[in-house]
Amino acid sequence: MPLRCEIITQERKVFDEDVDIVTAPSVEGQMGILPNHVPIVAALDFGELRVRRGTAEETFAIGGGGGEVGHNRRVNLAHPPRRG
Repeated sequence: MPLRCEIITQERKVFDEDVDIVTAPSVEGQMGILPNHVPIVAALDFGELRVRRGTAEETFAIGGGGGEVGHNRRVNLAHPPRRG
């Protein structure tokens, strides 16, 4: 059973697909989320948020935000990185 991952910024939904794993930089360190993960809420840090489906991987630069996992769904409310 895949994990549904949504990445949402203030401007739009950037990503909304089923994935095998999500890795994200939390303020307490790197975290990996697999399907059937226990519910969790975490503050995100600056860095790369990665999603993988099979052998395909996508990377998103984030500038903080929050993440929530529950019922095989991962929602990331991410801030785009600041420029300049």
